[in-house]
Amino acid sequence: MTMMSRCGGLVLTDDGRKRSRSVEDDDEGHLIYHSGDMLRARYEIVSTLGEGAFGKVVECIDHSNDGARVALKIIKNIDRYREAAMSEVEVLEQMNSLDCDRRYACVRMLDWFDYHGHVCIAFELLGLSTYDFLKENNFQPFPVEHIRHMAYQIFRAVRFLHKNKLTHTDLKPENILFIDSDYDMEYNKRDERTLKSADVKVVDFGNATYEHEHHTSVVSTRHYRAPEVILDLGWDHSCDVWSLGCILIEYYLGTTLFQTHDSKEHLAMMERVLGPIPANLLQKTRKRRYIHRYKLDWDVHSSAGRYVRKHCKPLKQYMTSQGEDHLQLFDLIEKMMEYDPAKRLSLDQAIKHPFFSSYRKSSSTGSSTRD
Repeated sequence: MTMMSRCGGLVLTDDGRKRSRSVEDDDEGHLIYHSGDMLRARYEIVSTLGEGAFGKVVECIDHSNDGARVALKIIKNIDRYREAAMSEVEVLEQMNSLDCDRRYACVRMLDWFDYHGHVCIAFELLGLSTYDFLKENNFQPFPVEHIRHMAYQIFRAVRFLHKNKLTHTDLKPENILFIDSDYDMEYNKRDERTLKSADVKVVDFGNATYEHEHHTSVVSTRHYRAPEVILDLGWDHSCDVWSLGCILIEYYLGTTLFQTHDSKEHLAMMERVLGPIPANLLQKTRKRRYIHRYKLDWDVHSSAGRYVRKHCKPLKQYMTSQGEDHLQLFDLIEKMMEYDPAKRLSLDQAIKHPFFSSYRKSSSTGSSTRD
């Protein structure tokens, strides 16, 4: 362990190096920190959990709460990220007050503070994201029973947002975290990991938008972006429903359905999987470069066209079984990925889908799981 002694405004380590005790940022605006550093004489940094455009998430010991472990999101010291973080704090505070008995699977904010220009938000410590679990499990799909359990919790959590006039706008497997990602290992050909519990929580409310707020024209991470967003037709709660449909098929397949970084190619992939985009939506779009004679301007015989045909197929062809569970899941996904937002399933309707019939029966008998 490195011994330290103070030398004026410097810390002298036992190998003779000096480092300033002042708070420093790196070139990208991240807080420079080290394991063992204390923030506000309360949070002791243990390790880095993750990093994003917004900043970093670290595991901390909360010395004001019996040494409990928490996740601390440390936002970059850059105006636009700080503003987004303060917007997230506002949303999280409202969610905490509206869900004081913790019925919905939204991550809980425990504390927040400003640390030398860095907004810091303390959360309950959770497990891996559903994306990281897939990745560490060699992108092997989740069992349908786990998909059902995860989906029911996620739908109720996002429906809770929608009822309170909020759209998440950035739903993706990275923003769904397991409460505990412990697993049993099955040593077979594929060395599969099977979760002990499929309980999850929705995280990252930095882009959550109220109905009355300005709606930026582009929302969602590319692979989970709804067609109305790509076509610049405006968006509402239903763009979250589309994203959730994409997430469910990804859990089922183990891989992303729409693997592309180009908007027109993305629309072509949708057509390959879901059939033609309705003419009335194409007529309304301001993205005229995507359209020719009220159809998607797409050459199926080009190299890009061949790529789409190779990597995508009609939705029902992805089914690995004709069992009732699989049929119901794909029926639900198809209704969530309806092109026209006005015809797309709401989460109220999605929760009543036959895929969840066993959950509704159990919820009617116990108040703790009621809708």
